[in-house]
Amino acid sequence: MKKTNAMRILDRKKIKYTTVSYHYDPENLDVKLIAEENDLLLNTVFKTLVLKGDKNGVFVVVIPGDTSLNLKMAAKESGNKKSTLIPVKDIEKITGYIRGGCCPIGMKKEFPVYIDAKAQELKMIYFNAGTRGLLLGVETDQLLKMGNIQFSDF
Repeated sequence: MKKTNAMRILDRKKIKYTTVSYHYDPENLDVKLIAEENDLLLNTVFKTLVLKGDKNGVFVVVIPGDTSLNLKMAAKESGNKKSTLIPVKDIEKITGYIRGGCCPIGMKKEFPVYIDAKAQELKMIYFNAGTRGLLLGVETDQLLKMGNIQFSDF
């Protein structure tokens, strides 16, 4: 398996991770399906969303796959009054990742990352590895070693 940028960064920081391959279907990006097909609990599979705030610019939110993001709460947690999702057409230009392959680690620029605090109740969470069809599993307490990551209540 070819290492992604996120994997290389985790290796450099000596953060252990596991990988889970899954079938990528551009017509069905449902996290529930990915969890079921890989015998993972749905609340452990997180999705990465890229937003732009009205004051502080681009930031990243990582939430459980079975939840929806409250944009007002995301704005508040990131020090903004308002926030909007980055248009899909701009994701690669801003992050270096394509839709369906966006990872909170290893973007073109190091943006602030806010992970839903529910993750702290879990030993490990899974999120996209930086390419379609591959998840990274990282122990939750290890994520704070990244520096730009913090847990937030959404």
